[in-house]
Amino acid sequence: MTAALVKQWNRFSETVVEGEVILLNLDDGAFFSLSGTAATIWPMIDGTRNRDALLTDLGAIYDAPVASIAGELDQFLAQLQEAGFVAPG
Repeated sequence: MTAALVKQWNRFSETVVEGEVILLNLDDGAFFSLSGTAATIWPMIDGTRNRDALLTDLGAIYDAPVASIAGELDQFLAQLQEAGFVAPG
């Protein structure tokens, strides 16, 4: 994924409660709760980073080899894209 990831602001409503990010899917009313690492990643999706930049930044934040976190990041990004919250810019 080489394009920067962009939030699809018209597809969800967002609020933060005690460090937990709550997303409301405006299409079907489903709630998504992001906590822990997911809550760390969410604000990093700011339209300037692609998947590789996110991976590099997360490796630095968590002092982890990018190869060990790549699969989980890819799975999370796929879920966000499937829900319509994020798309390549």
